[in-house]
Amino acid sequence: MLAKRREPGVYLEDLCFECQQAAEKALKGLILSRGGEFPYVHDLNLLMALLDDVGVIVPTEARRAVDLTVYAVAGRYPGPARPITASEYETAVELAETVVQWAETTLSNR
Repeated sequence: MLAKRREPGVYLEDLCFECQQAAEKALKGLILSRGGEFPYVHDLNLLMALLDDVGVIVPTEARRAVDLTVYAVAGRYPGPARPITASEYETAVELAETVVQWAETTLSNR
């Protein structure tokens, strides 16, 4: 996962955006695999609701990834937001990995 490539000079905001994107793409892949459709959104909560609609039960630990939604936009544009901390980044990676691993397992068990 690109988000885990923490190198000198890379902004944690950018890496957290990559975490959100990894989770988003995993959820969208699951929706498509079940014949569902999704709007062009970055809202992970909405995507999880769409999974419910196509009969995929999202486990509680994966649902925690809705917290990544804020990184879809906030970290990509300059503004008054405070910098992301190392702890927040590590949590974002953990959440994204949880969703991606769950999605991979769900897809392989079909």
